[in-house]
Amino acid sequence: MSFSGTVKEELAAYISPARHCQLAELAAFFHFGGRLTEDGCHIKFDMENDAIARKCFTLLQKTFNINNVMREADEEKIFQALHLYDEEHHIKPPDTPVNALLIKNSCCARAYLRGAFLCAGSMSDPEKSYHLEFVCNRPEQAGQLQNIIQEFQIEAKTIKRKKYYVVYLKEGSGIVDLLNVIGAHVSLMNLENLRIVKEMRNSINRRVNCEAANITKTVTAASRQIEDILLIKKHYGFENLPDNLRQMAEIRLEYPEAPLKELGEYLEPAVGKSGVNHRLRKLSEIAEDMR
Repeated sequence: MSFSGTVKEELAAYISPARHCQLAELAAFFHFGGRLTEDGCHIKFDMENDAIARKCFTLLQKTFNINNVMREADEEKIFQALHLYDEEHHIKPPDTPVNALLIKNSCCARAYLRGAFLCAGSMSDPEKSYHLEFVCNRPEQAGQLQNIIQEFQIEAKTIKRKKYYVVYLKEGSGIVDLLNVIGAHVSLMNLENLRIVKEMRNSINRRVNCEAANITKTVTAASRQIEDILLIKKHYGFENLPDNLRQMAEIRLEYPEAPLKELGEYLEPAVGKSGVNHRLRKLSEIAEDMR
């Protein structure tokens, strides 16, 4: 099962004990997974799997004591259809924004987001990338959903994709916060574990690459210094160098792989890293003049 499917399985198993939260989540089911039939008398919920359909059925029973719900399965489209009757046409079309009174409480807003994710949400494999999104049919839906998410101090953006409006999150920390808001705590811990491993692996790779780059830089500089010193020895002679530069040239030839700090300790008297670098730079200038 995909990570997104695991999150939905966890959320589908949770039923809020408060009726007002049940109503808010059921409203999300209707707005993101429901539709009115052409005669306007039937409400149809299209669900992607049995677990979500069972939760929708349970919420209908608990909130409205509705038991005469027909259940259908279309194997080609893989959805569950729950039919209700609305002969008096009290139900507004599902593509309108949800009534603000249903989600005015923080707990109800959480329940609404939970239902929205079950019906219209998906999430990529966190081992590959961080991406969570809600696919909406109308810009009003997307705008309201984005505002609800941002009320929890979570950064969410909206983009139009073909005929749909997508509310999405790209930051791992934001996705973690949203999973916490909608109550997917087990999935949240699994995601955090994956993030820790991924960040540690990236940190180690950066450190290894940095050290490798430093080693390459040191080896290249040392090779250049030895090349300059050999040129001076052959065409100019160490005896013509000042004592400090002659001693530096001899030490570098004797210890071709030693770092600057270690070279300074071999000198008499010992000098620091900056002093060694200064002398080697002088030798390089002499060699360059000779060239």
